Amino acid sequence: MTRRTIGRGGALAAVVSTALLVPALIPTTAVAATPTVSCTSAKDGLAAKLKKDITAALAGRKSTVALGLYDRATKTSCTLRATHSYDSASTVKVTVLAALLWDAKKQNRYLTGSEQSLATAMITKSDNAATSKLWKQLGTTKIKGFLSAAGMTGTVPGSGGYWGLTQVNVRDEQRLLSLITARNSVLSDNARAYIRKLMGQVVSSQRWGTPAGVPSSVSVGVKNGWLQRSTHGWRVHSLGTFQGAGHDYAITVLTHDNSTMDYGVTTIQKVSQAIHKALVPTGPGITRFTPTSRPSEALVPVPPQG
Repeated sequence: MTRRTIGRGGALAAVVSTALLVPALIPTTAVAATPTVSCTSAKDGLAAKLKKDITAALAGRKSTVALGLYDRATKTSCTLRATHSYDSASTVKVTVLAALLWDAKKQNRYLTGSEQSLATAMITKSDNAATSKLWKQLGTTKIKGFLSAAGMTGTVPGSGGYWGLTQVNVRDEQRLLSLITARNSVLSDNARAYIRKLMGQVVSSQRWGTPAGVPSSVSVGVKNGWLQRSTHGWRVHSLGTFQGAGHDYAITVLTHDNSTMDYGVTTIQKVSQAIHKALVPTGPGITRFTPTSRPSEALVPVPPQG
């Protein structure tokens, strides 16, 4: 698919200073404290290392970042801005597929050949037209029904068919990834395997983001999203599932306020590299994945802006 750039970020505001101003007359403005990464783990020292390394990876980055990590093997979790809402862009496509499979299970049927073709294009190539067809087929009522069953209470479907403006947060995305990677009553084992298979077959140009730095012995599932609007600049997101090397973990990184798409991708990859290295330290025989390309995808359909 082809990417179309709408525009670039605005210029920085100039700052004027003078030594003639009397310090006592300058009003002081309270600066809001940046939320800190919170980590816990059953493995000694891992939570502290993750917090330190993720904080270092985010140092100096101008994106507004939310992230989530959970590793079942070590009962390790990290969160930052877990309930902060973001426009989903194409990450919602995983939700669309999960809702489709959930609805098919309720009807006691398999996906049709057409549905399978649309689902494959939607996930592996991030095809927007395929997503719009499945979104329309499901309708808001069924999508909301899945969200309720999944416990994704903070996710709000985009209105007017604009699925890319669905409001998502880290808590719900991590909940979704947990439903995909562990047995539950919402998604059948076959449905979970099908979603994992498609997320593992994403085209090479879209395998950036959370997979950056993952050891070669770990299996990867990924779905990314990106969208530019006049407010908050570029939204750039990445969802990833990882199994192997003694670990079973999921990572969600949501960002906006990026000046360019590449800036957002770099932010996500810095965080992801820190996480993978902390969970699976570098040692003999360990090689890590380095994305070599950036994606090309048509921008997610959104309504015109005034």
